[in-house]
Amino acid sequence: MRLIQSAVFRLTLWYLGIIMVLSLVFSTALFRVSDGQMSANYNHERSAIERFPVPVGLESQRDDYIQALSDQLADARRSLMFRLAALNLVTLVLGGGAAWWLARRTLEPIEDAMEAQGRFTADASHELRTPLTAMRSEIEVALREKHLSAAGARELLGSNLEEIAKLEALSAGLLRLARTDNGLDPEMVKPVPVRGIFEGAIDRFQTQLEAHHIELEVNAGDETVEGDAASLTELVAILLDNAIKYSPDKSAVSLTSLAGGQGVTLSVADQGVGIKAADIPHIFDRFYRADQSRARGGESIGGYGLGLSIAKRIADLHHGTIAAESSPGKGSTFRVKLPAEYELPRHPLSLF
Repeated sequence: MRLIQSAVFRLTLWYLGIIMVLSLVFSTALFRVSDGQMSANYNHERSAIERFPVPVGLESQRDDYIQALSDQLADARRSLMFRLAALNLVTLVLGGGAAWWLARRTLEPIEDAMEAQGRFTADASHELRTPLTAMRSEIEVALREKHLSAAGARELLGSNLEEIAKLEALSAGLLRLARTDNGLDPEMVKPVPVRGIFEGAIDRFQTQLEAHHIELEVNAGDETVEGDAASLTELVAILLDNAIKYSPDKSAVSLTSLAGGQGVTLSVADQGVGIKAADIPHIFDRFYRADQSRARGGESIGGYGLGLSIAKRIADLHHGTIAAESSPGKGSTFRVKLPAEYELPRHPLSLF
């Protein structure tokens, strides 16, 4: 990026300027101290020579000796100046490299954030454009039909409604991400029973659980965590939704909580087709979608790859972690580790 390169160049100049100012100040101070010491030694020796009685006829030798001392002082000054100049030249070269490295390190987080912002904008634009393009194409084809039947019109409207639903889902995901970008509201952070979090998530998917005959196992005691109840329920709901989507009919999904150390671990496990090892490092990235073949019965699963990124964001806001363990054909387990007590951050978390 030209903007980052320009910023690196300007920051390098600032750092180098500071280094050189310090180097010149140090050199000046060192020169004055050394010159003062050499001048004092010269004046001391000259005074001693001038006070010493000189036999008649040797005055010229004394003057020659004093001149030699003066020449030595001048040579010493020139040598000191040359060495200090060489030192500043080396400082300029090495300091330039160090300043550039430091500027790169300083701006690296900003560069990463800008690149992530650019990728996010490009991905969001692409995902928004896809359903709109499909709707436009279908409508244009229908308008070219001279005798569009009622059945054809109903089919077109039904297809458009499906695309609108996709847009609504994408917009809702982006809005949820935007809300989490502002951090947690301290007034909403309270002790939350884990069982209540699980029950809130289960209520959203009771119909899907029954439709696919999925057995739900809940193992939760009286554990509590400090946080935003709505956000934590959203986190578990995202994981539960994924578990249902990628589990075969008549299988089991379990929700488990376990207190240990200074926190609580929430687990959502399924008996689905699992996740490929190559996909696991990327499943929490925005707009990342793994191979659709892992869906139930090979059916295509909708979505925009925002769910798990939202879940990770919520975990981050609660100073927790989220991780996945999976084996293809054996199911997946998502574990969220949350601290028992929430500490307000001194600085707001960044978007990326």
